[in-house]
Order: sequence, then C-alpha cells, then structure tokens
Amino acid sequence: MKLSKFKACICEGAAERAILDILLDNDLLIFAKNELINDDIIRCRDAKEFESRYLRKKFDDQISVIRILDREKENFKISKPYKDKIDVVNIVTSPEIEMLIICSEDKYDEYSKVKSKMSPSDYCKQNLPKLKYDKKYETVKAYFNTPEKLVNAIKLYHQKHQSKGQYTLLDLLKQGV
Repeated sequence: MKLSKFKACICEGAAERAILDILLDNDLLIFAKNELINDDIIRCRDAKEFESRYLRKKFDDQISVIRILDREKENFKISKPYKDKIDVVNIVTSPEIEMLIICSEDKYDEYSKVKSKMSPSDYCKQNLPKLKYDKKYETVKAYFNTPEKLVNAIKLYHQKHQSKGQYTLLDLLKQGV
C-alpha cells in the first residue's frame, strides 16, 4: 500500500479510534500522528462534511484518506474538484472491530459457530462477562493494555478471517511488527 505525503485517518467509532490510538502511540503503523491532517484521527463518515472541514486548506500534494470501517460498501463519494487530489484507502474490520477481542480471548472458533445468530459485540457482552464489554473508547483501550496484545489479535484475526482482497489493519502495521 502506497500512501501520500498528507494523510487523513477516519475512524467509524470509539472502539476503532481506541485501536488506532494504541497503534499510533506505540509507533506501530506505517504512518505517524504528525503525518495526519490536524495531527489526529478524524471521526467523520460523510465525504461532503470531510471536504468542507478538512480540504479547504491548501495541500501541495495528493492526500490519502485512510478509512477504518466494518464494511467496504459504505459510500464516501469525493466531489469532482477533489477527485484527482484524494486517494481513498478502505481498511475493513469486517464484521466488527470487536473481532479483535474475540481473537485475543482465543474465542474465534467458538464465535464462528454462532456468528449467524450474534454480532461480535453482542458475543463479547454475552460470552465474555468478566470484560463488562461496551463500545466505549476507554473500555477498548483498557482491554488492549499492551500493544503486543493488540498486534497479536490483529495477526490472529488476519490468519483466521479471509479478507477477500480488502485491506485490513494488518496492512497498516509496520513491517516486522
């Protein structure tokens, strides 16, 4: 994956933001926080809102918009004036970011047996009661209390889940991590 000099990282929700903050704070990604527009992760799902809030500034170069989302089909249509300046990279965490917790708890195979009946977040709530799981930023950040725990979960999930040619969080990790 080749990224431009300027980058915007957009996260869908608080859990995704916690994951990215852990990876950024521990210098585990192929980009650094100071390479991001506003030096931070953005929470904005709408392309028009993104354009008006962040693209009104002058950029000399191409911008890579890295979107962390749970399904690739989410629409993010860049308007014509920006089309040649924006490269959108979708990082898919299908079905949900909570799959990382399921992998970390070594429950992937168990979850796979019930996945048609239950979302990953519901599975975490019902089958991992000691976690007292919710989708809050603080909960996810506290759960992945070491970056190694998170990286191991990302790698395990990538091994077990077929990404069907989509970029995943593993693609954002530095080589050798």
